[in-house]
Amino acid sequence: MADNPTLVRLERRDDGVAVVTLDNPKVNALSQALLARLGDIAAELTEAPPGAVVITGGDRLFAAGADISEFGGAAEAARITAAFHATLDAVAAIPRFVIAAVSGYALGGGCELALACDYRIASERAVFGQPEILLGIIPGGGGTQRLARAVGASRAKELCLTGRQVKADEALRIGLADEVVAPDGLHERALALAAEAGRGALVAQSLAKQAIDGGLSMTLVEGLALEQRLFTDVFHSEDSRIGVASFLEHGPGKAAFTGR
Repeated sequence: MADNPTLVRLERRDDGVAVVTLDNPKVNALSQALLARLGDIAAELTEAPPGAVVITGGDRLFAAGADISEFGGAAEAARITAAFHATLDAVAAIPRFVIAAVSGYALGGGCELALACDYRIASERAVFGQPEILLGIIPGGGGTQRLARAVGASRAKELCLTGRQVKADEALRIGLADEVVAPDGLHERALALAAEAGRGALVAQSLAKQAIDGGLSMTLVEGLALEQRLFTDVFHSEDSRIGVASFLEHGPGKAAFTGR
């Protein structure tokens, strides 16, 4: 585990939402120590899942990217990219709805962390970008892959090859952000959406997420086969029995799920 647990804070709220807050002054750089701590938290949230997860940073900086002071030659680069991929893959694998609440700058690794989440809510002051090319390097935390899947290959190439930053309104337009809200409403909206998800059919949510994420790396035929298997699996859950019975008796949207 990372030596300084204050680099990332974890709060488990009474409504079932887990809030993960990056806290590495001054710019929320994603240092190796911070990535180690975030990876530990992601593992904890996978082993003992909450209802949903919100990942956020500061008002001015969600995360400014990797800690450039840790850069060196190819050997250091190999360690850094391995740490980024291990941590962000762990975040992406949390079996719950993971929401990024982005205020201020989400650049480089910060943008890659937001992309590893399932859904991105941006404040009007949010700015996204993959500026690694301005250092003569490329994204190394999944940016070339997750960004292309979010905004398309052509737009991802333009952003990665120029280092251009995009503000919240453009991020929404191109699919990099999913919602844009006023700065003072960012956390309220993210927490409300997370709490709503946390009251839902959590087993089904986990399997739906697994089907979507897994299918993206498969052919259509393979993805459809995965969906068939997981559709069958979900009927082993208590929530499936509750949901079907509630629909037949009361109509849609009335079920009180247990999360099991």
